[in-house]
Amino acid sequence: MIKGKIKVPLLAESILSKITEYDIFMYYMPHKNWKLNVVTISPFRQERNPSFIIGNKHGRLTYIDFGDTSKRGDCFNFVRQLYNLVDLKDVLMMIDRDFKLGIRSGETSEEYKIITSAYKQPEDLGKRYSLIQVITRKFTQEELAYWNQYHQDADDLKRNQIYSIKTLYFNKERYPLKETELRFGYFYDGHWKIYRPFGDKKSKWSPNNVPITAMDGREDIVNCEVAFINKSKKDYMVMKKVFPCCCAVQNEGVGCFSPENVEYIKANSDKQLLSFDSDVTGVKNSQQITKLFDFGYVNVPKRYLKEGIKDWADLAKVHGLKKIEDYLRFKTII
Repeated sequence: MIKGKIKVPLLAESILSKITEYDIFMYYMPHKNWKLNVVTISPFRQERNPSFIIGNKHGRLTYIDFGDTSKRGDCFNFVRQLYNLVDLKDVLMMIDRDFKLGIRSGETSEEYKIITSAYKQPEDLGKRYSLIQVITRKFTQEELAYWNQYHQDADDLKRNQIYSIKTLYFNKERYPLKETELRFGYFYDGHWKIYRPFGDKKSKWSPNNVPITAMDGREDIVNCEVAFINKSKKDYMVMKKVFPCCCAVQNEGVGCFSPENVEYIKANSDKQLLSFDSDVTGVKNSQQITKLFDFGYVNVPKRYLKEGIKDWADLAKVHGLKKIEDYLRFKTII
């Protein structure tokens, strides 16, 4: 009998069988207070305004430096660019050595577990791998009444691929839904985002496997003088009733604005207006993103905050579409 150890080749796959992409970014990022899908200081230069992001897209972690978009890619390319390494082989050797994985030497080592135990893995790293299956049903009168408040009828819902949910399966197991709660499914090219309007913060948008860069109304942004960028499907649907060249991203995070999305919007419009919530968080997020991409900004007037109104959908619900139209005329947008 031939004895000995089976030599494992030094490949990206063999490294990721022991540590994660997140571990690699965490180890080599110069500062450790960065967060997934949140813009931060670039490790490639000195800067005051954050312009760098690490995000999860389609189940993989990737990075991009908005100040120099040649700096982009996966965790291995990040190490290569950060340390000016020649090729992938040099990158793999460096990671194997620094984490003490013992792949190249063939020596078994558990030291990498000590390194990675110093922090917690993000909970949403794997959400892009989740499977969501939906059995739809006809809209109930209660569901249609909910959307009618926002000036949307059954044809609008169908056009925007919004469905009423009868049964929901998450990773092939039935997902608990209350018969008494409103629940809608937003469908995006094979992916589902579940919306429960009256759910708590944790359940309102869960489950969800829609890529963060998916957009509503992208097809509406063609040869536009002004592209109006909303932060939600509902705002987009309301604004579409008033202004033809509008779209929406998934949320107020910078991770929604992939280079492809930004390039497309800018190539198809002369001016871009971002519209997030008018509360403190929305204003802060909009200031960050408009500075990054040189967008303009327009929001629901802050005077409506005392009525609990911070977005276009609620403004239309309380005061009607004419109020939005009048405001856009006042701002010379239409």
